[in-house]
Amino acid sequence: MTESPPSRLRSAATSLVAELRQRGLHITTVESCTGGGVVNAITDTPGASEVLCDAFVTYSNAAKIKLGVPAETIDRYTVYSPEVAVAMARAGLAESVKADIAVGITGTLTRLDPANSGSQVGELFIGIITPWQEQSLVLEATHADRTKAKTSIATKTLEFVLAALPDA
Repeated sequence: MTESPPSRLRSAATSLVAELRQRGLHITTVESCTGGGVVNAITDTPGASEVLCDAFVTYSNAAKIKLGVPAETIDRYTVYSPEVAVAMARAGLAESVKADIAVGITGTLTRLDPANSGSQVGELFIGIITPWQEQSLVLEATHADRTKAKTSIATKTLEFVLAALPDA
């Protein structure tokens, strides 16, 4: 039997918090389309305060730029791109009080974004920066329901971070 989406999200968050605690690492998130769903899953987990000091929700382009995402990166690649997801992570890392790992998430879930031409419904981008690597992932939202789509993307983001940690 497969885990339900909320159970899978809790499991991924619990595993990530445990791994980060064991390694003495801290994480920050810079979220757009997930609206804080990733950090919410982390803070729902006992021990989260040992691995998380801060997080950012940057829903608009202006908020991303204010945090430190270069406007030129958004202009060149569009706000919905792997390059912007990584730039979001980089900005979060720079502004965090303690993070070793940063994740940026951008994309459109269930409708076109009228403020950003060229958006593709269901196209999402995750950027991650760790002490060992910098990488991005392109995902597709497979749910028409926004809440289910956000849960799915938050789960995949946590699993992506777990997979990015080197073997202990």
